[in-house]
Amino acid sequence: MFKLRSLHAAALLALLQGASLFSLAAQAQALAPLKVANQKSTIKVLLQVSGELKDVPYAIDFSEFPAAAPLGEALNAGAVDVGALGDAPYVFALGAGAPLKVVSITHMEGRYTTALLVPKDSPIEQVSDLKGKRIVTTKGSIGHLLVIKALQEAGLTSHDVNFVYLMPSESRAVLENGSVDAWSTWDPYTTVATAQGQERVLVSGAKLLSNHLYLAATSQAIAGKRAQLDDFVARVDRAFQWVNGHPEEYATAMAKVTGLPVAIQVAAAKNTHMQRVAIDASVVKGLQQTADLYRAEGILAKPVDVSQGFDASFNETAKVAEVH
Repeated sequence: MFKLRSLHAAALLALLQGASLFSLAAQAQALAPLKVANQKSTIKVLLQVSGELKDVPYAIDFSEFPAAAPLGEALNAGAVDVGALGDAPYVFALGAGAPLKVVSITHMEGRYTTALLVPKDSPIEQVSDLKGKRIVTTKGSIGHLLVIKALQEAGLTSHDVNFVYLMPSESRAVLENGSVDAWSTWDPYTTVATAQGQERVLVSGAKLLSNHLYLAATSQAIAGKRAQLDDFVARVDRAFQWVNGHPEEYATAMAKVTGLPVAIQVAAAKNTHMQRVAIDASVVKGLQQTADLYRAEGILAKPVDVSQGFDASFNETAKVAEVH
């Protein structure tokens, strides 16, 4: 009885010091590794540079993905436990029947978090000028969603343009060689293009999109690795808070991974602010509107009820992250 009370007291003390929401039972046994899907090393670098990979009481196995679409497929297949992706690719993942739940949401407010770009000397001056034009983006990405919403606002639909689907690493080349007329993408690609002066912003996603980053986990991981997920969500949240105050340090670390000039990464980091958003009815409603839009555009083959894709119980981890 004395040993049990001592262990319980230690657990409470750790919690008060900002440690994770590990249960007594979880601390008393070895924890299975958490398999994390990492897009362009963003989450891994984020945790490393902020110090949040120190003293993690379980192994974190990172897997690399070039974009959100293949990351969503890996989550759908159960090859990874958790990963970060935007609201548009998350809708596609749910539409594919993925047993996923959003466990954390971070709002990313930035200058060009997403943007529709055209060559600086392009005759295209407004979205309506895109009718009949070729637009390159990544299918199911936030760039894809931005095009659809921008067209809708201009009284057009996705059927009024011709999409070319490529990864971001391939897209700028086809824009600059004249194979396409516009490119819809996100930071740091937007910052690179505009800073180097070869492209200009036709429309920004600052007001057209939610600009939410979803951390989604498989139902199996939530059931079997809840302690690890609680801890991981809090670490990611604290890391984003840290980046808000240390953009140069984060940018320098990211530049080593992306190969982009440090100045470009710094500009992107300084112009982006991260803030935790609670999982609530308004968030669910917003994502449902995105799903309905995709369905109306014929991009989704069937209706998707997104309400099943959230787990609001993880809102509690935000309190732990703030206390740390």
